[in-house]
Amino acid sequence: LLCFTMSHTCYASPKVSDMVKHNKIIPNAHFHKKWQTSSRGPLHLVTWLDQPGKKKSRRLKRASKAAAFAPKPVSRLYPVVQCPTQKHCSKTRLGRGFSLAELKAAKITPQFAKTVGIAVDHRRINKSADSLLLNVQRLESYKAKLVVFPKKGNKAKAGDTAESAVRSAATQSGKIPVMPAKTIPAFEFAPVDDKMKQANAYQEIRHIRNSMRLEGVRAKLKKERDADKKN
Repeated sequence: LLCFTMSHTCYASPKVSDMVKHNKIIPNAHFHKKWQTSSRGPLHLVTWLDQPGKKKSRRLKRASKAAAFAPKPVSRLYPVVQCPTQKHCSKTRLGRGFSLAELKAAKITPQFAKTVGIAVDHRRINKSADSLLLNVQRLESYKAKLVVFPKKGNKAKAGDTAESAVRSAATQSGKIPVMPAKTIPAFEFAPVDDKMKQANAYQEIRHIRNSMRLEGVRAKLKKERDADKKN
């Protein structure tokens, strides 16, 4: 009789990771990707290691461009317009160019505007007098500070700036006045009396809402009652 003694090795069951609570996705993040090659081929991960150097080169290029254009400004003058859609219509931003009506009100021709750094958009139409007046003021303030050099040497023509102003002309640093400063009116606070404290705003709103909703029905019933009285 052969007896075999078998040694049983006990293996501990792997620890189950803590599950997430509620109905959420099971975490299975995979952070062992290979950067350059894998079984599926090269991943071609794009890096941005030259970002600081590119930032510096762009700044130097802007400075050299401004020096080459001096005393002509590098940026152009743009109008202030309202943002489209009902969500953003309360905000203002810079538009594509001044409309023909704005240039006409400021006594500037579109051909001349393009030569002195004023953006022109012949498709844009003014729909309010406020925006028209605001952009006309921008054009007039820009025209007052504008220095026009003669095309050929010192022979100044009609519309050119005087020789004294030409000699003292300087390039504008930075952008041309981008957005006008907003003036917020000051609020006036009134003291709260006992009548205001006793008023119930919710009930007043409900009363006004029901009156507007039942206005047609009540008018119809009143008309019928008047007709019955006459009969």
